[in-house]
Amino acid sequence: MSDTERQSQDAASTGTGYRVLARKYRPKDFTDLMVGQEPMVRTLTNAFETGRIAQAYMLTGVRGVGKTTTARILARALNYKTAEIDKPTIDLRIPGEHCQAIMEGRHVDVIEMDAASHTGIDDIREIIEQVRYRPVSARYKVYIIDEVHMLSTQAFNGLLKTLEEPPEHVKFIFATTEIRKVPITVLSRCQRFDLRRISASDLVHLFTTIAGKEGIEAEPDALAMIARAAEGSARDGLSLLDQAIAHGSGIVEAEAVRSMLGLADRARIVDLFQHVVKGDVASALNEFQSQYEAGANPVVVLTDLADFTHLVTRLKYVPDAADDPSLSEIERTKAGEFAQGVAVTTLSRIWQMLLKGIEETEGASRTAGTAEMVLIRLAHAAHLPAPEDAARRLAEFSETSGGSKPSAPSGNGGSNGATVNYQGNLAARATDAVPRPQPSGPTAMLRAVPNPDPQSIPVGRIETRQSEAPKPLVPVNSIADIANLAGEKRDAKIKALVRNFVRPVRIEPGRLDVSLTEGAPGTLLNELAVKLKEWTGIHWIVSLSREAGEPTMVEAEAKAQEQRVSDARQDPDVAAILAQFPGAKIIDVRVRAGEPEEDEQAAPPAAAESEEGDILPGDDIEF
Repeated sequence: MSDTERQSQDAASTGTGYRVLARKYRPKDFTDLMVGQEPMVRTLTNAFETGRIAQAYMLTGVRGVGKTTTARILARALNYKTAEIDKPTIDLRIPGEHCQAIMEGRHVDVIEMDAASHTGIDDIREIIEQVRYRPVSARYKVYIIDEVHMLSTQAFNGLLKTLEEPPEHVKFIFATTEIRKVPITVLSRCQRFDLRRISASDLVHLFTTIAGKEGIEAEPDALAMIARAAEGSARDGLSLLDQAIAHGSGIVEAEAVRSMLGLADRARIVDLFQHVVKGDVASALNEFQSQYEAGANPVVVLTDLADFTHLVTRLKYVPDAADDPSLSEIERTKAGEFAQGVAVTTLSRIWQMLLKGIEETEGASRTAGTAEMVLIRLAHAAHLPAPEDAARRLAEFSETSGGSKPSAPSGNGGSNGATVNYQGNLAARATDAVPRPQPSGPTAMLRAVPNPDPQSIPVGRIETRQSEAPKPLVPVNSIADIANLAGEKRDAKIKALVRNFVRPVRIEPGRLDVSLTEGAPGTLLNELAVKLKEWTGIHWIVSLSREAGEPTMVEAEAKAQEQRVSDARQDPDVAAILAQFPGAKIIDVRVRAGEPEEDEQAAPPAAAESEEGDILPGDDIEF
């Protein structure tokens, strides 16, 4: 007799009350965890046998796959002790000295903490202070922190040092449903296990076994419905099985489960799919109305229809998928038939329209009416050609037209293609006024047909709109061009960032390779790419190069200024002034560009003079 069965009998004999199936049949050792989690069990088995036991474990997965249960079993394996065995092991068939207390969550050396209600640094400080003390009775002091992603940033940072170098007698086991919210610094210090969703076939097998132990009669189709509704969660599935047993007074029938979950009949979903594929709108609406009146949720009907569409598409490429025990016989048979007769393009179109329709129905106030409109669109689309067929027909039509320009109107016009009836001289003026773009692909040719009764069409003013000329591309050949462009667009921020932090490496239309100086914002390259596309009208790739690049504009200007000051010192006139006035120094040198010639002929203003000569008006020197 197993440990689980013994506990079930004890609970029944002592009259301690009913225990839900999810707790009653909770896995007690690694053998029970083999349902859906074989890779993790195999890894832990090899690690324990070789003594390669990590100091911290990270368990992640969706709700109900066994993260907390696995953490307790792992704590039990770390502290396993019997009269014959006193070492960590994964063979837990014989209950050990600490096993029952650990699995019930009341062992003094196995501390469980819910991070959702203990998120602060103070809770982590308490753990850090306690890890110094050795366990009271067990081999290891094990800390199980559930929903660890809820810890604050300060709490994570406070845990890092202890997590990396914990005492030999301390182990950490974390569990989370949001692994992406856990800092990488914490993940790198843990041995990670991803607990997978449990397949529907494994869940059906589990439910069948539990129903047999409980003496419950359960139809296979009913268990398959519960397995699909559980979506890979054993806990959710057992809760639904508990509910189904109560709903059916100890008997689990497919019809009762369908009514309890608000599901549509899978056989009727197949019929609805057949009506949609045939394009029979009336039959599809009647079938949906019947299911709706029987209690089916419109969203569930569309979701089941999408699931069956996926099944048919999958069977086209994986015929063995029909052996799934969670499928009913009619699903298995009909899906195989549809897989042979319905094109992949049609199935893909139905799938895409259903995804959008489900979203619309969920957010609508009238779900039934919205679902009917989705079915109407689906049935109407069944008469439309596939995209490749439409393209082929259009190409063939273009070839039959000869690809030439339409001839002058004569008689009743051609018989091929669409015809446009209009008054000749009026159409000629409209055609001449509006420039026609040259087609880049196959186009339908419109032939002009003269109107037998010109007075039947009122002649009025025709307003034509000239096509807008494309905006000229702004030339960008240097960093200075970018800075000037930012100035023209009145973006002072980008202009300042470009001038101070950007060192050009290579620049060409649509591509800019740069290196950045220290202190540059991390978002500078992204912002620059967005602005360049907005300003120039073309897509830009702005990338960070490992090359040093040329100096920034500010650095180049500073270097040029230093050179001008140096040149000014070499000028005889300036040198004479500096010699004439002890303590004087050159502060700034400014060069005036584009001075008119007449200004050069004008008399110089009364400026500072020296014994050697005068300062020319072309130079602007500050002392």
